[in-house]
Amino acid sequence: MKKILLSSALCATMMFAANSEYKYEVTPMVGGTYTEGNLGLERNYANAGLAVGFNLDDSMFDQVELGFLRSVGDVKYTASPYANMDTGITRVFSNVIKEYELSSKTSLYALIGAGFEWFDSEAYGNKSSIFGNYGFGIKYKITDDISLKADVRHLIETDDSDNNLLYTVGLAIPFGKKAAPAPMAEPASTPAPVAEPVKMMPKDSDGDGVVDSLDKCPDTPKGEIVDETGCTLNVDLNINFETDSAVINNSYDSKIKKFADFMKAFPSVKGKIAAHTDSDGSDAYNQKLSERRAASAVKALEAYGVEASRLNSIGYGETKPKASNATAEGKAMNRRVEGSISK
Repeated sequence: MKKILLSSALCATMMFAANSEYKYEVTPMVGGTYTEGNLGLERNYANAGLAVGFNLDDSMFDQVELGFLRSVGDVKYTASPYANMDTGITRVFSNVIKEYELSSKTSLYALIGAGFEWFDSEAYGNKSSIFGNYGFGIKYKITDDISLKADVRHLIETDDSDNNLLYTVGLAIPFGKKAAPAPMAEPASTPAPVAEPVKMMPKDSDGDGVVDSLDKCPDTPKGEIVDETGCTLNVDLNINFETDSAVINNSYDSKIKKFADFMKAFPSVKGKIAAHTDSDGSDAYNQKLSERRAASAVKALEAYGVEASRLNSIGYGETKPKASNATAEGKAMNRRVEGSISK
């Protein structure tokens, strides 16, 4: 299993290469060591240390790391007859590192390498020796100059194959910014490019699609439909009905055709058909009557080639009178369909 993990880590670091803007990176770090149960030591103790990274160009790896970690305070032996002893542990190490960018701020990294560990007091088979290690971590850019790093490293000693798990958190600070490459000089025979004159786009101050030089109505409200001169182009439909009728009189054919022609000339516009009644009859009856009148207007516009999907029809019954229902003239004005256009 150990061989598989080590092989996987090594293969992963050989996939891609990346360049850094800086030559070096210093990382003060703290963390801990979780020891194997048969070492006769505290299972978990704190560490602190420092690592220096040397950023690489044109390599399968991104960085070479040199560093050290020292146990914080005394590490106690727990096994007899050494239970009253303690020691300190220092580790120096060198690793190669490969980063894998996840976003502009976050990246994962893998590391593999070796080092040496010293025991201030050797006991219970714990000896100063060489170790191999590999690990994985995450790096998050807090600012342009400081990144937070956290990783886990598996250490395997070479003498007894003892195992330790190191976990660290640190702040990576880059320094030694690389000089920007000098621009390549163009051949002397290459003529300097001639800048083309900037073409000024015609101005359309009111945003109606007609340039100011052709706009005869320069202050058209936003959203209005305009003609080629920039002036508002609109059409309304007004149809009146006989009492208790939804039949459209033939005299309105020209108005309906004009409304339909306008909608066909401007395929992007929508039509609203609003139908009304006078106050004669019950509210429920008048609501149904207004809906029949709206449907008659829609059917008449469809006959002139307007798609029903472009028409929004609604019946208001007697709720929106245009004139007083107290007179015959007012009631005649209220028995109506009104058509309007919108984008």
